[in-house]
Amino acid sequence: MARIVKEHVVRRNEILDVAQRLVYTKGYEQMTIQDMLDDLQISKGAFYHYFDSKQELLEALVERLGEEVVQLLLPIVHDPVLPALDKFRRYLATLNRWKIGQKAFFLALLRVWYADDNAIVRQKLRTAAIREIAPLLTEIIRQGIQEGVMTANYPDQVGEVIASLAQDAGEAIGVLLLSFDPERDDRQRVERTVAVYTDAFERVLGVPAGSLPLVDDQTLKEWFISPIDNEVEMKS
Repeated sequence: MARIVKEHVVRRNEILDVAQRLVYTKGYEQMTIQDMLDDLQISKGAFYHYFDSKQELLEALVERLGEEVVQLLLPIVHDPVLPALDKFRRYLATLNRWKIGQKAFFLALLRVWYADDNAIVRQKLRTAAIREIAPLLTEIIRQGIQEGVMTANYPDQVGEVIASLAQDAGEAIGVLLLSFDPERDDRQRVERTVAVYTDAFERVLGVPAGSLPLVDDQTLKEWFISPIDNEVEMKS
């Protein structure tokens, strides 16, 4: 029985690996199920044994990325000697570096992700992400309160609020990426948006202003390059 489960997981991940590569090389909208069948040399029936639709495949890809980032963050959260504010800073820095590492994938999916057809999927995955991330944030917040560097009341609820704010910030920045035009001085708009969410984070946690930079300047520059450069990067 264990072998069957393992084989199922391995085959499912093989399909996801191919799908993620095709998103890079062809784009999600242009990628077809037949492309995956040809690449994997499997039947349509074998594919539908794992995924009911292309949209379910998209959902699984995003879920797998979420699981990957949680595994990166757990050692930071559970570090027995790192102070709470340093944990939060390292948490944010690690998350930002990971997102930059997945930049081509996120850029390839961005327009599809915010399409009306995917609204239900977005909400479902948002809820799942908050459920996964909130306990990690709560652990850091509890530590911060004990250390006297955070003044937030109700740490469990605050963890959920911060996780929700993080999702909101990501969606706001994603929308700005879709419409970004350096010729319109959109960079200032981006910086103001990040500043607003950073201020909200710090106020909710009860930490001094400027102590928890949500996104550093270098990371913003790497995301908000010109549309032409982004297009080149997606195809490289």
